[in-house]
Amino acid sequence: MLNSADVMPNWQAIIEEIAHEVGPLRIHGKIADYIPELGNVSSDAFGITVKLLNGDSYSTGDYTTNFSIQSISKVFSLTKAFSILEDELWNRVGKEPSGNPFNSLVQLERENGKPRNPFINAGAIVVADCVVSNTEDSLCNILRFIRELAHNDVINIDEGMLQSEKNYGHRNAALAHFMKSYNNIESAVDEVLDFYFGHCSIAMNCEDVARAFLFLANHGVDPISKKQYLTASQAKRINSLLLTCGTYDAAGDFAFRVGMPGKSGVGGGIVAIIPGLLSICVWSPGLDKYGNSLAGVKALELFTTKTGISIF
Repeated sequence: MLNSADVMPNWQAIIEEIAHEVGPLRIHGKIADYIPELGNVSSDAFGITVKLLNGDSYSTGDYTTNFSIQSISKVFSLTKAFSILEDELWNRVGKEPSGNPFNSLVQLERENGKPRNPFINAGAIVVADCVVSNTEDSLCNILRFIRELAHNDVINIDEGMLQSEKNYGHRNAALAHFMKSYNNIESAVDEVLDFYFGHCSIAMNCEDVARAFLFLANHGVDPISKKQYLTASQAKRINSLLLTCGTYDAAGDFAFRVGMPGKSGVGGGIVAIIPGLLSICVWSPGLDKYGNSLAGVKALELFTTKTGISIF
């Protein structure tokens, strides 16, 4: 962690160097196609943005191009649910890494309908139910929340992506109905899935996502507006889950290589933070075998290596 006596890195030069170094990796990842709309992006795309708590911002590449944030959105719904239910939330969803694919049914059956953590699909669907059960007009509410965090009022849902999610979301529907049978879904399943598919279909760019995560780098407080969204303790707990569960069953490898709490999405985005200093978002749609951006993970590994800054 930097202190006031340290010399700040040349952030812009570093991210431009990283973008050049990961260039060959962009074409080697596999674009997600289990939701057909996700496949309609260029495999060569790459963008990165670094946002410091002091307001400084550094970007390069396709950082203004919107992409489907997918599972990154689970952090926003978790923030909402945690702020409403506080520690009661953990009665319905666990806090442990899954070690299984993000859409697995097997573990859920073994553990009687209680998902292992809030970032696998089953856990995020329970979190979605918590939000739907405790807010009015939940999808509009979460969209307003994300716009507020990102300071961008034009962020919106990609309707084509939403329709594709609904048309091909059979496994997620199965997860929801299975948990309903264990009484771990309170609202109507269709209502919960509409909210879940809706927030996964929100489109943002690297600047938006990095800006929206600054509150988690600042103990739950937006560093610009000074609005408190979580207590420092709650922010710490979400950040710990990002480190241990944020990149599916590759979380251990991500922590080992990158050394930052982070959250990925199958749209190719990854966002990570250094508490007390910055947030960073990278986007490259080609994925590795775990569903994380291939070039994105490498870019974040290079970022902590070149800057000498991580949480460790």
